[in-house]
Amino acid sequence: MSSSKRSASELILNLIIAGLTIVGIVLMVTGNSEEGALQTSGIGNFKFYTVLSNVFCGLVAAVYLIFILLKKDTDKIRVLKLAAVCGVAITFAVVAFMFGPLYGYPQFYKRGNLFFHLLEPLAAMAEFIFIRRKKIPFKYTVISAIPTLLYGIGYMTNILINGVGGPWPDTNDFYAFLSWGWPVGIAIFAVITLSAFGVACIFRAISNKRAG
Repeated sequence: MSSSKRSASELILNLIIAGLTIVGIVLMVTGNSEEGALQTSGIGNFKFYTVLSNVFCGLVAAVYLIFILLKKDTDKIRVLKLAAVCGVAITFAVVAFMFGPLYGYPQFYKRGNLFFHLLEPLAAMAEFIFIRRKKIPFKYTVISAIPTLLYGIGYMTNILINGVGGPWPDTNDFYAFLSWGWPVGIAIFAVITLSAFGVACIFRAISNKRAG
């Protein structure tokens, strides 16, 4: 692919990702908890990993667009791209292969959830796979798992400070990870963090193979 065609593809795909993020945010903050699973009202939605990972993905796409327009080397921020696609890929996989089959897909693909559980993750994964970049160092896979680790630490710390709280949607354990106690809850987040690292390794391998 020529450099001009690559730049055009990067521009279009990242515009799509940024646009999906904006629409998803609007639908999320204007909705309510009855309009979809794992959704609450207003800015309260920003406590969810799904929303935060998609917003991060959208922000990275916006930064990427700025780099393209200023004709800067976008490969310099490929670690951000890897971290972003890692987060939304986890969101996509959990709904597509676990929550969807268990509880039914429709409630996970309503309003903002349609954008953040399906459309934006697919766009981000397609962009990462389609656009050729320089080879990604292994250390970037470790860095890409850090946002997921930090989210888990924040989730647990909030419960330690403020308690579990009441029933949904007022609970601080909104993913119910502590239903089986703290050891299991911590183990679940450890597995999720390791999964983020594993997903980053997969996308790194795909990208590096395309880089040649």
